[in-house]
Amino acid sequence: MIHFANSQSSLGSILLVDDKPDNLRLLSTMLMEHQYEVRRVTKGVMALKTAKAAPPDLIVLDIKLPDLDGYEVCQALKSDPMTAEIPIIFISALDNVLDKVKAFSVGGVDYITKPFQVEEVLVRVKNHLTLRIQHQQLLEKNERLQQEIKARQEIEIALKESQSELQKLNQELQRLAHLDGLTQTANRRQFDHYLQQKWMQLCGEQKPLALIMCDVDYFKSYNDTYGHQAGDDCLRAIAQAISQAIPRTTDLVARYGGEEFAVILPETDILEAEIIAQTIQKKVQSLKLVHDQSQASPYITLSLGITCLIPHCQSSPSLLIEWADRALYQAKKQGRNCSVTLLNKTHV
Repeated sequence: MIHFANSQSSLGSILLVDDKPDNLRLLSTMLMEHQYEVRRVTKGVMALKTAKAAPPDLIVLDIKLPDLDGYEVCQALKSDPMTAEIPIIFISALDNVLDKVKAFSVGGVDYITKPFQVEEVLVRVKNHLTLRIQHQQLLEKNERLQQEIKARQEIEIALKESQSELQKLNQELQRLAHLDGLTQTANRRQFDHYLQQKWMQLCGEQKPLALIMCDVDYFKSYNDTYGHQAGDDCLRAIAQAISQAIPRTTDLVARYGGEEFAVILPETDILEAEIIAQTIQKKVQSLKLVHDQSQASPYITLSLGITCLIPHCQSSPSLLIEWADRALYQAKKQGRNCSVTLLNKTHV
């Protein structure tokens, strides 16, 4: 970067390296008159120390010096990361092509032959400082662009993470929207949706659809006797038992309402449905949930209504529910803790 350490009007800082005091005075006066900040040294070692202590924007370097020659000074400066980017103009009485070639090979950007013309020195100094400024500006612009790219990439990553989190939250909300909060089985909304979906599917395929309605026997008296917390625990245990009795992922267990559960069994005939209903009863009985006030058993039991039909597109899923409810009513009428099967012969 171009430095303005000692003067805000400075066009750049220049280090002059020449063992001839007259040359230094002439160059120094000329450059300062044109608003350049100038430092002067007469030896190579001092040039290295000065350049490293406060890197200038440009170095004008003689080749013949009393200690190190200009080539050595240039090589040392180019090998140091602190000074490697400083442009170096060689100024020398040596006019041989090989001297000029060597000057460029060690890292010089220009070569002025002594005796020099003031205007030539000014033009070359100005050009190389301008190039340095432009180079620095390009570097700074590139750095800003890299920072912007990095910032955008970070934003994109953050957006993707946010979208992923949002998707997970939406999936969880979708899942919760279809679950009964107490029993973690499907809720009534999901029951209605799934039954309609399977009804339409099996209507086209002309395959059977079975439904089991389950009611916890004398559950009101259970709640009254043992309390609502125990009642909730009871319903959760029953829901888990019913779920364990369901053989396939395509079957659905739902809390139909209160202490009533429903089981949708796609592509299941009536005999298979009855076997599943028996398994449900056994699973619930094995829980051994004490119910002293039950008139059906010392333990919690279920009454089940079973039906099955092949859906017709002219009919509604409510027909299946109606017949399962009728069967459940008959099971309760027969003393509970049993299952009853009813079939609509016109749809079997």
